[in-house]
Amino acid sequence: MIMLEVKNLKKSFSSTEVIHDISFSMDEGETVSIIGSSGSGKTTLLRCLNFLETPDGGVIKIRDDVLFDSNAEEPMSEEAARKKRLHFGMVFQSFNLFPQYTALENVTLAPSILAKGYGNPDITSIENRGRELLADMGLSDRMQNYPHELSGGQQQRVAIARALALNPDILCFDEPTSALDPELTGEVLRVIKDLAKNHTTMIIVTHEMSFARDVSDKVIFMDKGVIAEEGTPEEVIDNPKNERTIQFLSNYRNIQ
Repeated sequence: MIMLEVKNLKKSFSSTEVIHDISFSMDEGETVSIIGSSGSGKTTLLRCLNFLETPDGGVIKIRDDVLFDSNAEEPMSEEAARKKRLHFGMVFQSFNLFPQYTALENVTLAPSILAKGYGNPDITSIENRGRELLADMGLSDRMQNYPHELSGGQQQRVAIARALALNPDILCFDEPTSALDPELTGEVLRVIKDLAKNHTTMIIVTHEMSFARDVSDKVIFMDKGVIAEEGTPEEVIDNPKNERTIQFLSNYRNIQ
C-alpha cells in the first residue's frame, strides 16, 4: 500500500528555488534514504513534508488523505498544519530535547498535551508507553536522567522515542548522527536498523552511505533541488548511472 505520495513539490526562499518539482512515493513499511551534497535541498524537503515549512507548489498525500495541495482554494492555517504534522515524527540533528525535563518527561510531554486537548488524558497509559519506548531504545536505566546527564547518543535515542510516542505514520530523520562523536554514531544507527527490521515507515536524510545502503529499500539522490537518481541501494549506491551521483559517491571511501 502506498503510504506517501509527493507530486511536483516546490519551495523557494526569496528568489532562490531550493526544491523543484520533487515527485516520489513510498510504501507502508519502507525505508527511504535521501542522500546528496549539503545545499541540495534534502532538509528543506523533509521540513516541507513535516509542514515545518509550507511548500510553494505541489501535492502531499498520506494514503488517500490529501495533506497539501497548492491548488486548494483556502490557504493552510497554522492549526491545520499542526494537525497534519502529527502524521510525521521528526528526529532532528541536534536532539532538541527540553533541558528542564527528564528523559521520560521529554517522551511523554507531547502525548500528554495532546490527550488533554481532547479532554480525556490517560496519563498512566502515556507514561507506560513512554517507559516501553525508552526500554526499546536501551534506556531503561536513564528514564529519570536529564539531557545534560546523557551522552549525545543517549539523547538522540530519547529523541527517537519521543518521535515514536505520537504513533506517526512516517518517522523522519534529518542527519541523525551528524552531531555525534564517531564512537556514538553506531548506537543510534543500530536503533534505526532495528526500526527498519520492524517495518517502521521511515525517511532518512543521511551522509552515512554504508548505512543507507544497508538499511534502505529505496535511495533518492538529490542535486540542486531535484531528484537526480532514484532506485534500490544496489542501483543508486553500488551502480549509479547519473554522472553527478557517481561524482558524489566517489568522495566516500567507506563504500565497499
